[in-house]
Amino acid sequence: MSDDNSSFAGDVAVGEALDALVREPQATLIDVRTEPEWQFVGGADLSDLGKEVVYLSWQVYPAMQIQPGYAERLGAELRRRGLSQDAPLYFLCRSGARSRSAAIEMTKAGWTRSYNVVDGFEGALDPERKRGRTGGWKAKGLPWRQS
Repeated sequence: MSDDNSSFAGDVAVGEALDALVREPQATLIDVRTEPEWQFVGGADLSDLGKEVVYLSWQVYPAMQIQPGYAERLGAELRRRGLSQDAPLYFLCRSGARSRSAAIEMTKAGWTRSYNVVDGFEGALDPERKRGRTGGWKAKGLPWRQS
């Protein structure tokens, strides 16, 4: 975990995020990608843990502007699920950029244990300029499903 940025709880590897989701009852995975990404690329599957991923896009497709009222909307959903503001939140996007921004925003809103899942769902581009092969949730063989 990185401690070089005090604006959020830090960066964690995908395996660390899954371990925390297994260990901590209130740990929650928030997928901030867009609906087309969820539909066509797939997403994390936490059903064996008895948990559901929270899906709320950080940016609105197709214009990709930041979702208005993101922190309020996500906070309301998390409270609806019975979570307190000290629950560990793990933010996931394609490669770790949008999720970092969402973690910072939620930390500003008082959710102090907001983590960025580095490498995201698909990871960085490989030498053939394709994702999902060298890093990220999918490439690491963590539970996921195609919709």
